[in-house]
Amino acid sequence: MYPGQPQGPYQPQGTYPPPQGPYPPPQGAYPPQGPYPQQPYQPHPPQQPQQPQQGNWSPQPAPRQRVGDAHMVIDPGLTVNQRELVMKIQKSSKMLAIGYVLGIPLTFGGLHHGITEQPAGFIAALIGLALLAVGAAGFQRSAALRRQLRQITPDAWRSPAAHLPGARKAATLAAYINGLLVVLSLGAAGWLLVMGAGWGAYGNSFGFGALLLGVSVPAALGAAAASTIPQLLRVIPAGAKVGRALYSVIMAVGALMLVNGVKNGEPRALAVGGTVTVICLGAMFLLGRAAKRMRGETP
Repeated sequence: MYPGQPQGPYQPQGTYPPPQGPYPPPQGAYPPQGPYPQQPYQPHPPQQPQQPQQGNWSPQPAPRQRVGDAHMVIDPGLTVNQRELVMKIQKSSKMLAIGYVLGIPLTFGGLHHGITEQPAGFIAALIGLALLAVGAAGFQRSAALRRQLRQITPDAWRSPAAHLPGARKAATLAAYINGLLVVLSLGAAGWLLVMGAGWGAYGNSFGFGALLLGVSVPAALGAAAASTIPQLLRVIPAGAKVGRALYSVIMAVGALMLVNGVKNGEPRALAVGGTVTVICLGAMFLLGRAAKRMRGETP
């Protein structure tokens, strides 16, 4: 029993009888803890579970960009630096697209009109040249940003499995597949130039400008595919990824031809569209396997 506790029957330590009447509590009772009055208990809000972060990975959802009436979603797996570069590349690509899509027909159509019809066509050619300069500036900026993006992208570096025979064979196969894309693209550009004579494009200024705009599309695809071959010969997986993206563009055109052939019942469109679609699907599958082998993964 504590000193000063009133005499009486035995009670466990720490328990005291209630005070009788208006008298103070018995001696030995513990005073309230702390110098401040007790506050009512307020429950804490539940904490949200934290997601593990590795390196520069950001758990924030990917921002959306409005392009026309559609939404373009950036890959949420990108790091913060990669995401910023991708958004800058998209902005510079708009400048590139507007400059070339408007500049090529105005330049060549204006020259054609100025030579064959009236000198006023040369004014349109000058405007087209200015737009081409804007597109060229957008291309230079986009190329510089893409080089920065490649420097922080793992697939842009030589594969750690480059010493393995399987990775080297996969890189060689991918180089041949992208080389086939170069041949097909240049063949498509030449085919358009030849077919333009039958369409009467060379006798019409607007048709001539539209024809050269159409020729520039496969020519640009061929140039982009050719730029990946040196990368693949150094066993850099990014070359296979670029090749897959280029083949997907051609596959979309082939699928459109196939659908039109089915709707209109044209055997030629069915044959051409189906062949292009099958070739592109096979090439994309093989390039995907090659990229995994170059990374050292099991396809």
